[in-house]
Amino acid sequence: MTKRTPHGDPTLPRLFGPEELARALGCSAWWVRDRARRRLIPFVYVGGAYRFTADHLAEIIRIHEERPATAAPSTEAPAPPRKPASVQARSAGRSGTSESRPRLVARPPRRLLNAQARYETAA
Repeated sequence: MTKRTPHGDPTLPRLFGPEELARALGCSAWWVRDRARRRLIPFVYVGGAYRFTADHLAEIIRIHEERPATAAPSTEAPAPPRKPASVQARSAGRSGTSESRPRLVARPPRRLLNAQARYETAA
């Protein structure tokens, strides 16, 4: 037996709005509309509104699916996490090491430079 839509036509797919799709995905309607606007997820644009079919929902789920890495389990203990180089440099500077770095000097404000240029006279 064929499944009938509310309008009685068995060939038309059910169209969902962004709010219904967001509820199914567990996200906000804003996210759904934004992704559709940026053409990152499949959609149908009908009557000035984004609409989605069940196939679109399945495709969106497939697009955002994350698979685990297929690395063989190692017998070694995992290495401790490393700090980024910027964090290491900051902590090294505070620990008392005598690393010679140039001292930063602030530039003069633009309003001061503009005032000097305005009041200078040609000699």
